[in-house]
Amino acid sequence: MSTNDEALARWRLMLGSSACGGFGAEGKLDADAAAADAALGWLYDRDAALKDRDVRQRTGGLGDSQLTVPAWLDEIHRLFPKETVERLERDAVEKYEIHDVVTNPDVLARVEPNETLLKAVLRTKHLMNPEVLALARDLVAKVVRKLIEKLARTVRTSMSGARQRRRSTFKLARNFDAKLTVRSNLGRWDRTKKQLAIEKPIFFSRSRRSCDNWQIILLVDESASMLGSVIHAAVTAACLWGLPGVKTHLCIFDTEVVDLTAQVTDPALVLMKVQLGGGTDIGKAVAYGAGLVESPRRSIVVLVTDFFEGASTELLVQRVKALCDSGAIVLGLAALDEQANPAYDRDTAQRLVQVGAHVGAMTPGELVGFIAEKVRA
Repeated sequence: MSTNDEALARWRLMLGSSACGGFGAEGKLDADAAAADAALGWLYDRDAALKDRDVRQRTGGLGDSQLTVPAWLDEIHRLFPKETVERLERDAVEKYEIHDVVTNPDVLARVEPNETLLKAVLRTKHLMNPEVLALARDLVAKVVRKLIEKLARTVRTSMSGARQRRRSTFKLARNFDAKLTVRSNLGRWDRTKKQLAIEKPIFFSRSRRSCDNWQIILLVDESASMLGSVIHAAVTAACLWGLPGVKTHLCIFDTEVVDLTAQVTDPALVLMKVQLGGGTDIGKAVAYGAGLVESPRRSIVVLVTDFFEGASTELLVQRVKALCDSGAIVLGLAALDEQANPAYDRDTAQRLVQVGAHVGAMTPGELVGFIAEKVRA
Protein backbone atom coordinates (compact mmCIF):
# COMPACT_ATOMS: atom_id res chain seq x y z
CA MET A 1 0.00 0.00 0.00
CA SER A 2 1.43 3.39 -1.02
CA THR A 3 1.78 6.34 1.35
CA ASN A 4 -1.17 8.03 -0.34
CA ASP A 5 -3.32 4.88 0.03
CA GLU A 6 -2.40 4.64 3.73
CA ALA A 7 -3.44 8.25 4.28
CA LEU A 8 -6.77 7.64 2.52
CA ALA A 9 -7.35 4.51 4.61
CA ARG A 10 -6.70 6.48 7.84
CA TRP A 11 -9.20 9.14 6.82
CA ARG A 12 -11.70 6.46 5.87
CA LEU A 13 -11.33 4.82 9.30
CA MET A 14 -11.81 8.14 11.07
CA LEU A 15 -14.87 9.15 9.04
CA GLY A 16 -16.57 5.76 8.91
CA SER A 17 -18.57 4.06 6.17
CA SER A 18 -20.69 7.18 5.61
CA ALA A 19 -17.65 8.66 3.84
CA CYS A 20 -17.25 5.80 1.35
CA GLY A 21 -18.78 7.77 -1.51
CA GLY A 22 -16.20 10.49 -1.20
CA PHE A 23 -13.28 8.11 -1.50
CA GLY A 24 -14.41 5.90 -4.35
CA ALA A 25 -12.33 2.88 -5.24
CA GLU A 26 -9.18 4.49 -3.86
CA GLY A 27 -10.68 4.48 -0.37
CA LYS A 28 -11.32 0.73 -0.35
CA LEU A 29 -10.00 -0.93 2.82
CA ASP A 30 -7.79 -4.01 2.91
CA ALA A 31 -8.60 -6.92 5.25
CA ASP A 32 -6.88 -5.52 8.37
CA ALA A 33 -8.23 -2.01 7.82
CA ALA A 34 -11.73 -3.42 7.34
CA ALA A 35 -11.38 -5.39 10.57
CA ALA A 36 -10.19 -2.24 12.35
CA ASP A 37 -13.22 -0.39 10.96
CA ALA A 38 -15.53 -3.10 12.31
CA ALA A 39 -13.86 -2.98 15.75
CA LEU A 40 -14.17 0.80 15.90
CA GLY A 41 -17.76 0.63 14.70
CA TRP A 42 -18.66 -1.98 17.33
CA LEU A 43 -17.72 0.54 20.01
CA TYR A 44 -18.43 3.99 18.62
CA ASP A 45 -21.55 3.29 16.54
CA ARG A 46 -23.50 3.11 19.81
CA ASP A 47 -22.90 6.85 20.31
CA ALA A 48 -26.31 8.58 20.38
CA ALA A 49 -24.72 11.75 18.95
CA LEU A 50 -24.33 10.04 15.56
CA LYS A 51 -28.06 9.95 15.08
CA ASP A 52 -28.40 13.56 16.20
CA ARG A 53 -25.87 14.56 13.53
CA ASP A 54 -27.61 12.38 10.90
CA VAL A 55 -24.51 10.21 10.50
CA ARG A 56 -25.33 6.69 9.40
CA GLN A 57 -23.61 3.80 11.08
CA ARG A 58 -20.52 2.08 9.73
CA THR A 59 -21.04 -1.23 8.01
CA GLY A 60 -17.63 -2.55 8.99
CA GLY A 61 -15.65 -5.26 7.27
CA LEU A 62 -16.70 -8.49 8.95
CA GLY A 63 -19.91 -9.12 7.02
CA ASP A 64 -22.85 -10.33 9.04
CA SER A 65 -20.79 -11.47 12.02
CA GLN A 66 -21.38 -9.78 15.38
CA LEU A 67 -18.41 -9.13 17.64
CA THR A 68 -18.67 -10.25 21.26
CA VAL A 69 -16.69 -8.50 23.98
CA PRO A 70 -13.94 -11.17 24.07
CA ALA A 71 -13.69 -11.19 20.26
CA TRP A 72 -13.61 -7.39 20.14
CA LEU A 73 -10.85 -7.34 22.72
CA ASP A 74 -8.82 -9.86 20.73
CA GLU A 75 -9.28 -7.78 17.59
CA ILE A 76 -8.18 -4.45 19.05
CA HIS A 77 -5.10 -6.05 20.62
CA ARG A 78 -4.22 -7.50 17.20
CA LEU A 79 -4.93 -4.40 15.17
CA PHE A 80 -3.91 -1.38 17.24
CA PRO A 81 -0.86 -0.19 19.22
CA LYS A 82 -0.93 -0.34 23.02
CA GLU A 83 -1.80 3.35 23.50
CA THR A 84 -4.83 3.01 21.20
CA VAL A 85 -5.96 -0.20 22.90
CA GLU A 86 -5.89 1.54 26.30
CA ARG A 87 -7.98 4.41 24.90
CA LEU A 88 -10.53 2.01 23.38
CA GLU A 89 -10.79 0.04 26.64
CA ARG A 90 -11.19 3.27 28.61
CA ASP A 91 -13.99 4.47 26.33
CA ALA A 92 -15.70 1.09 26.56
CA VAL A 93 -15.84 1.03 30.35
CA GLU A 94 -16.16 4.74 31.10
CA LYS A 95 -18.02 6.33 28.18
CA TYR A 96 -20.27 3.46 27.10
CA GLU A 97 -20.38 1.50 30.39
CA ILE A 98 -19.87 -1.88 28.73
CA HIS A 99 -19.69 -3.86 31.97
CA ASP A 100 -18.82 -7.09 30.17
CA VAL A 101 -15.27 -5.77 29.84
CA VAL A 102 -14.78 -6.35 33.56
CA THR A 103 -17.55 -8.81 34.49
CA ASN A 104 -16.90 -11.44 31.80
CA PRO A 105 -14.38 -14.07 33.02
CA ASP A 106 -13.12 -14.71 29.48
CA VAL A 107 -12.29 -11.02 29.14
CA LEU A 108 -10.76 -10.57 32.59
CA ALA A 109 -8.48 -13.53 31.98
CA ARG A 110 -6.87 -11.86 28.96
CA VAL A 111 -6.96 -8.09 29.54
CA GLU A 112 -3.81 -6.11 30.20
CA PRO A 113 -4.17 -4.71 33.76
CA ASN A 114 -4.27 -0.92 33.90
CA GLU A 115 -5.75 1.80 36.08
CA THR A 116 -8.80 2.31 33.87
CA LEU A 117 -9.81 -1.32 34.28
CA LEU A 118 -9.04 -1.13 38.01
CA LYS A 119 -11.56 1.70 38.37
CA ALA A 120 -14.11 -0.26 36.34
CA VAL A 121 -13.67 -3.30 38.60
CA LEU A 122 -14.20 -1.22 41.72
CA ARG A 123 -17.35 0.33 40.23
CA THR A 124 -18.87 -2.99 39.14
CA LYS A 125 -17.61 -5.55 41.67
CA HIS A 126 -21.11 -5.79 43.16
CA LEU A 127 -22.26 -7.25 39.81
CA MET A 128 -19.69 -10.06 39.84
CA ASN A 129 -20.21 -13.69 40.74
CA PRO A 130 -17.54 -15.42 42.89
CA GLU A 131 -15.60 -16.74 39.87
CA VAL A 132 -15.35 -13.31 38.25
CA LEU A 133 -14.62 -11.64 41.58
CA ALA A 134 -11.57 -13.88 42.07
CA LEU A 135 -10.23 -12.83 38.66
CA ALA A 136 -11.02 -9.20 39.45
CA ARG A 137 -9.00 -9.40 42.68
CA ASP A 138 -6.02 -10.63 40.66
CA LEU A 139 -6.37 -7.68 38.28
CA VAL A 140 -6.61 -5.23 41.21
CA ALA A 141 -3.52 -6.74 42.82
CA LYS A 142 -1.49 -6.50 39.59
CA VAL A 143 -2.35 -2.84 38.99
CA VAL A 144 -1.72 -1.93 42.63
CA ARG A 145 1.65 -3.67 42.53
CA LYS A 146 2.68 -1.54 39.53
CA LEU A 147 1.55 1.66 41.27
CA ILE A 148 3.46 0.72 44.44
CA GLU A 149 6.65 -0.02 42.52
CA LYS A 150 6.42 3.39 40.86
CA LEU A 151 5.69 5.37 44.03
CA ALA A 152 8.10 3.45 46.30
CA ARG A 153 11.10 4.95 44.50
CA THR A 154 9.77 8.46 45.18
CA VAL A 155 9.15 7.60 48.84
CA ARG A 156 12.67 6.27 49.31
CA THR A 157 14.23 9.33 47.69
CA SER A 158 12.05 11.91 49.42
CA MET A 159 12.01 10.45 52.91
CA SER A 160 15.68 9.47 53.16
CA GLY A 161 16.93 12.99 52.39
CA ALA A 162 20.36 13.87 51.01
CA ARG A 163 23.24 11.77 52.22
CA GLN A 164 25.62 13.65 54.50
CA ARG A 165 29.18 13.54 53.22
CA ARG A 166 32.04 13.64 55.69
CA ARG A 167 35.52 12.11 55.84
CA SER A 168 35.82 8.48 56.87
CA THR A 169 38.71 6.14 57.56
CA PHE A 170 36.54 3.21 56.53
CA LYS A 171 37.63 2.36 52.97
CA LEU A 172 34.63 1.24 50.94
CA ALA A 173 34.69 1.43 47.13
CA ARG A 174 31.21 2.96 46.80
CA ASN A 175 32.22 5.73 49.23
CA PHE A 176 35.41 6.69 47.33
CA ASP A 177 35.48 10.47 46.74
CA ALA A 178 37.25 10.69 43.39
CA LYS A 179 36.91 14.46 42.95
CA LEU A 180 38.33 15.39 46.35
CA THR A 181 41.06 12.75 46.03
CA VAL A 182 42.28 14.21 42.72
CA ARG A 183 42.09 17.78 44.01
CA SER A 184 44.06 16.92 47.16
CA ASN A 185 46.85 15.18 45.19
CA LEU A 186 47.32 17.64 42.30
CA GLY A 187 50.76 18.56 43.67
CA ARG A 188 51.93 15.03 42.82
CA TRP A 189 51.20 15.35 39.08
CA ASP A 190 54.11 14.00 36.99
CA ARG A 191 54.29 16.07 33.77
CA THR A 192 56.74 13.70 32.12
CA LYS A 193 54.78 10.51 32.73
CA LYS A 194 51.45 12.36 32.67
CA GLN A 195 50.41 10.49 35.77
CA LEU A 196 48.92 11.52 39.08
CA ALA A 197 50.37 9.75 42.09
CA ILE A 198 47.76 9.22 44.77
CA GLU A 199 49.35 9.36 48.19
CA LYS A 200 46.16 9.07 50.18
CA PRO A 201 42.73 8.21 48.74
CA ILE A 202 39.83 9.97 50.41
CA PHE A 203 36.57 8.31 51.42
CA PHE A 204 33.41 9.73 52.92
CA SER A 205 30.77 8.29 55.24
CA ARG A 206 27.06 8.19 54.70
CA SER A 207 24.32 8.79 57.21
CA ARG A 208 20.68 9.21 56.37
CA ARG A 209 18.39 11.74 57.96
CA SER A 210 15.53 10.10 59.80
CA CYS A 211 12.02 11.11 60.82
CA ASP A 212 11.23 11.28 64.50
CA ASN A 213 7.87 9.94 65.68
CA TRP A 214 5.48 11.50 63.16
CA GLN A 215 1.88 10.45 62.55
CA ILE A 216 0.41 10.52 59.06
CA ILE A 217 -3.39 10.15 59.15
CA LEU A 218 -5.13 9.73 55.78
CA LEU A 219 -8.91 10.28 55.76
CA VAL A 220 -10.29 9.35 52.34
CA ASP A 221 -13.74 10.16 50.96
CA GLU A 222 -15.10 7.05 49.18
CA SER A 223 -17.73 8.87 47.13
CA ALA A 224 -17.80 7.79 43.47
CA SER A 225 -16.22 11.02 42.21
CA MET A 226 -13.13 10.37 44.38
CA LEU A 227 -12.34 6.87 43.04
CA GLY A 228 -8.96 7.78 41.54
CA SER A 229 -7.96 9.49 44.78
CA VAL A 230 -9.04 6.46 46.84
CA ILE A 231 -6.79 4.21 44.76
CA HIS A 232 -3.75 6.41 45.13
CA ALA A 233 -4.38 7.10 48.83
CA ALA A 234 -4.36 3.35 49.53
CA VAL A 235 -1.12 2.94 47.57
CA THR A 236 0.49 5.96 49.26
CA ALA A 237 -0.41 4.66 52.72
CA ALA A 238 1.14 1.29 51.90
CA CYS A 239 4.36 2.96 50.76
CA LEU A 240 4.57 5.15 53.87
CA TRP A 241 3.88 2.23 56.20
CA GLY A 242 6.93 0.96 58.01
CA LEU A 243 9.12 4.03 57.43
CA PRO A 244 11.34 4.58 60.48
CA GLY A 245 9.73 7.05 62.86
CA VAL A 246 6.49 7.34 60.87
CA LYS A 247 3.15 5.94 62.05
CA THR A 248 0.58 5.74 59.26
CA HIS A 249 -3.22 5.47 59.54
CA LEU A 250 -5.70 4.93 56.70
CA CYS A 251 -9.45 5.55 57.08
CA ILE A 252 -12.19 5.72 54.47
CA PHE A 253 -15.51 7.43 55.04
CA ASP A 254 -18.95 8.27 53.72
CA THR A 255 -21.49 8.92 56.48
CA GLU A 256 -19.50 6.47 58.62
CA VAL A 257 -15.76 6.07 59.15
CA VAL A 258 -13.98 2.74 58.60
CA ASP A 259 -10.44 2.43 59.95
CA LEU A 260 -8.43 0.22 57.56
CA THR A 261 -5.04 0.74 59.19
CA ALA A 262 -4.81 -2.97 60.01
CA GLN A 263 -4.98 -3.75 56.26
CA VAL A 264 -2.81 -0.85 55.08
CA THR A 265 -0.03 -3.15 53.84
CA ASP A 266 -2.49 -4.80 51.43
CA PRO A 267 -3.97 -1.94 49.36
CA ALA A 268 -5.65 -4.40 46.98
CA LEU A 269 -7.68 -5.75 49.90
CA VAL A 270 -8.42 -2.19 51.02
CA LEU A 271 -9.76 -1.27 47.59
CA MET A 272 -11.98 -4.35 47.37
CA LYS A 273 -13.62 -3.17 50.62
CA VAL A 274 -14.44 0.29 49.28
CA GLN A 275 -18.17 0.94 48.84
CA LEU A 276 -18.55 3.79 46.37
CA GLY A 277 -21.38 6.29 46.61
CA GLY A 278 -23.71 7.19 49.47
CA GLY A 279 -23.70 10.29 51.63
CA THR A 280 -20.72 12.19 52.99
CA ASP A 281 -19.99 13.35 56.55
CA ILE A 282 -16.55 14.96 56.34
CA GLY A 283 -16.85 16.47 59.80
CA LYS A 284 -17.27 13.03 61.37
CA ALA A 285 -14.13 11.82 59.59
CA VAL A 286 -12.15 14.83 60.85
CA ALA A 287 -13.37 14.15 64.40
CA TYR A 288 -12.24 10.51 64.10
CA GLY A 289 -8.85 11.58 62.77
CA ALA A 290 -8.45 14.07 65.61
CA GLY A 291 -9.06 11.23 68.05
CA LEU A 292 -6.08 9.33 66.57
CA VAL A 293 -3.65 12.22 67.06
CA GLU A 294 -1.08 11.50 69.77
CA SER A 295 1.20 14.53 69.46
CA PRO A 296 -0.42 17.37 67.48
CA ARG A 297 2.84 19.11 66.56
CA ARG A 298 4.11 15.88 65.02
CA SER A 299 0.94 14.97 63.13
CA ILE A 300 -0.20 15.48 59.55
CA VAL A 301 -3.88 14.87 58.84
CA VAL A 302 -4.49 14.41 55.11
CA LEU A 303 -8.16 14.88 54.21
CA VAL A 304 -8.84 13.57 50.69
CA THR A 305 -12.30 14.78 49.64
CA ASP A 306 -14.22 16.94 47.17
CA PHE A 307 -15.41 19.07 50.14
CA PHE A 308 -19.09 18.60 49.26
CA GLU A 309 -20.26 18.20 52.86
CA GLY A 310 -23.51 16.32 53.39
CA ALA A 311 -23.67 17.19 57.09
CA SER A 312 -22.98 20.49 58.87
CA THR A 313 -20.37 22.63 57.12
CA GLU A 314 -20.12 24.79 60.25
CA LEU A 315 -19.19 21.77 62.35
CA LEU A 316 -16.63 20.67 59.77
CA VAL A 317 -14.95 24.09 59.84
CA GLN A 318 -14.92 24.11 63.65
CA ARG A 319 -13.27 20.69 63.84
CA VAL A 320 -10.62 21.54 61.25
CA LYS A 321 -9.90 24.79 63.09
CA ALA A 322 -9.49 22.92 66.39
CA LEU A 323 -7.02 20.54 64.75
CA CYS A 324 -5.00 23.39 63.24
CA ASP A 325 -5.03 25.34 66.53
CA SER A 326 -3.66 22.29 68.34
CA GLY A 327 -0.56 22.41 66.14
CA ALA A 328 -1.42 19.61 63.73
CA ILE A 329 -0.88 20.10 60.01
CA VAL A 330 -4.14 19.66 58.10
CA LEU A 331 -3.81 19.07 54.36
CA GLY A 332 -7.01 18.95 52.30
CA LEU A 333 -6.66 17.33 48.89
CA ALA A 334 -9.40 17.80 46.32
CA ALA A 335 -7.59 15.24 44.12
CA LEU A 336 -4.82 12.72 44.70
CA ASP A 337 -3.95 11.05 41.41
CA GLU A 338 -1.59 11.32 38.46
CA GLN A 339 -3.67 14.03 36.74
CA ALA A 340 -4.46 16.03 39.91
CA ASN A 341 -7.45 17.66 38.20
CA PRO A 342 -9.78 18.66 41.04
CA ALA A 343 -13.54 19.16 41.01
CA TYR A 344 -14.61 20.37 44.45
CA ASP A 345 -16.67 22.76 46.56
CA ARG A 346 -14.45 25.83 46.48
CA ASP A 347 -16.44 27.74 49.09
CA THR A 348 -16.00 25.04 51.74
CA ALA A 349 -12.35 24.58 50.79
CA GLN A 350 -11.73 28.33 51.13
CA ARG A 351 -13.31 28.35 54.60
CA LEU A 352 -10.94 25.57 55.69
CA VAL A 353 -7.97 27.55 54.37
CA GLN A 354 -9.11 30.53 56.42
CA VAL A 355 -8.92 28.47 59.65
CA GLY A 356 -5.42 27.17 58.93
CA ALA A 357 -5.67 24.17 56.59
CA HIS A 358 -3.63 23.73 53.43
CA VAL A 359 -5.84 22.87 50.44
CA GLY A 360 -4.88 21.82 46.93
CA ALA A 361 -4.57 18.91 44.52
CA MET A 362 -1.48 16.71 44.32
CA THR A 363 -0.03 13.71 42.62
CA PRO A 364 1.04 10.93 45.03
CA GLY A 365 4.67 11.95 44.51
CA GLU A 366 3.89 15.56 45.42
CA LEU A 367 2.11 14.41 48.58
CA VAL A 368 5.15 12.38 49.61
CA GLY A 369 7.35 15.40 48.95
CA PHE A 370 5.07 17.60 51.09
CA ILE A 371 5.18 15.10 53.96
CA ALA A 372 8.96 14.72 53.68
CA GLU A 373 9.44 18.49 53.80
CA LYS A 374 7.36 18.78 56.98
CA VAL A 375 8.82 15.85 58.91
CA ARG A 376 12.41 16.88 58.16
CA ALA A 377 11.89 20.60 58.86
